[in-house]
Amino acid sequence: MNKAASIPSFARPAFVERARAEFESLVQRFPDLEFADAILVDICGTLRGKRLPISDAHRLFETGMQLPKSVYLMDAKGEMVNPFGRGFGDGDPDGTAWPVPGSLARVWGEGPRRLQMFTTMRNEDGTPTAGEPRGALEQTLNRFAELRLTPVVALELEFYLIDPIRGAGGAPQPPLDPRTGTRDHDNAVYSIDDLNRYRGFLAALNEAADVQGVPVSAASSEYAPGQFEINLHHQSDALMAADHAILLKQIVRAAARAAGYDATFMAKPYPERIGSGMHVHASILDEGGNNIFDDGSAEGSNLLRHAIGGLQSLMPDSMALFAPSINSYRRFQPDMFAPVNRRWGLNNRSAGLRIPISPGSARRVEHRASGADANPYFVMAAVLAGLHHGLVNKLDPGPAATDNVSREPDFALPFTLDEALMRLANSQLLGDYLGQETVALYSETKRLEAARFRKIVSPAEYDWYL
Repeated sequence: MNKAASIPSFARPAFVERARAEFESLVQRFPDLEFADAILVDICGTLRGKRLPISDAHRLFETGMQLPKSVYLMDAKGEMVNPFGRGFGDGDPDGTAWPVPGSLARVWGEGPRRLQMFTTMRNEDGTPTAGEPRGALEQTLNRFAELRLTPVVALELEFYLIDPIRGAGGAPQPPLDPRTGTRDHDNAVYSIDDLNRYRGFLAALNEAADVQGVPVSAASSEYAPGQFEINLHHQSDALMAADHAILLKQIVRAAARAAGYDATFMAKPYPERIGSGMHVHASILDEGGNNIFDDGSAEGSNLLRHAIGGLQSLMPDSMALFAPSINSYRRFQPDMFAPVNRRWGLNNRSAGLRIPISPGSARRVEHRASGADANPYFVMAAVLAGLHHGLVNKLDPGPAATDNVSREPDFALPFTLDEALMRLANSQLLGDYLGQETVALYSETKRLEAARFRKIVSPAEYDWYL
């Protein structure tokens, strides 16, 4: 007689009670809330989850949310690609996701009055399930906890506002100037006038940030029409910093729609214009709260140099996380403010690893390789893995770059998606930090996505070869 299959029983994580208390407080403060969105982030950075009536949301804190584990493994179009038989191949089993404390907030913009909360899917032993981006960052952060060190991080995100009406072949168009109604065409980096012209969008963004608890800092006009950069405040909780980067994308899109635009975080939406990046600023504090990158000098400490050496060492293996699509690699061009090598420099934007001007207590490295299309959890995990690797192995980054090095490609870096995915899939070291199974599932999912994409015959192919 065959033994019946049993459904595993998952213990409720201790942190769920803190999330419940936040939920009850939020509902009490805002009694008009109608729904609760329980969300998670897949490997492409897309928000997925379920919407519950507010009267039923208490169940999330008692039994969790059941979703297929394959929900993390969707490609950029939301297709289940069945990597290593995960999905269709294994019966698509559920996992249990639990609310994350510190992530509950109201949602600004269109749709019903609701709150949302991040969730994390856990195994029986309490560890994050394989393939969860947030779990990969959590695993990397554990390595710093073992050294009694705390990363302090901040992210900057670039994006384009675009016209909701597309051009030929679905191509994006710059937005219409809100003053004149004509197509915007100026490259006006750091233009205050741009901030005035697009003040409707920026006002909506600031309102959304306040409602959703996203710590938005400076806003600036970037180097192309309709392009902006938004900075987030630095913080010592890297998981929350990555959460905020995801939410920033959400509220940028919502504020853009409210102001009559679309917004895109595509790495290179225009062939001849600058791409959009995701820059990570990182420093590290010791147990006493001292910045280990500061030794009182203008150049920073030897520990800073070792950390930079680690970032250089892991960058080739990490490129598929920093640049996750075929389009991502169009961004890496000379004099386009996207690094083409692993050089580092003091106050030098042509280098991929930049040490900005700052007081010693804020000495940090700015990692400039990632595109705005990348998943913030994976980007942060890979950057922190590089920092840790350099510190524990005392790696030497070589001399700082003093001139423009953006025309000096480093052929140790993979500049195609296929090569980058191969490097990632074979990276034992990066797998040790992020989780071997997670790295394998990411690599295979993105490989299958690229294979699906290449089956599409583009209009350009018909134009060139028909």
